Amino acid sequence: AMDDSVHEPLDLVKLSLAERVYIKCRGERELKGRLHAYDQHLNMVLGDVEETLFEVDTDETGQQTRRAVATRQIEMLFIRGDSVIIVSPKLRKHLRR
Repeated sequence: AMDDSVHEPLDLVKLSLAERVYIKCRGERELKGRLHAYDQHLNMVLGDVEETLFEVDTDETGQQTRRAVATRQIEMLFIRGDSVIIVSPKLRKHLRR
């Protein structure tokens, strides 16, 4: 029986093993892929990855807009934990803006 309880932050990541996750990284990068492995530093291995790069534009009023400038598919990707800002588990649909 799998233990679905979350006692420590990394337990949430553990529940996402083999599931699709959304990861927001430094440098306006977002990743969606299947989580194959992780460690206590949040280094991760993702498979079937879609990487999206964003650009942030600021207009004269200081209003910021964020737009996707590039996407690519990557079969397997290693992500260093220190570049990770958000890990959202069990991604089933696109995030609402």
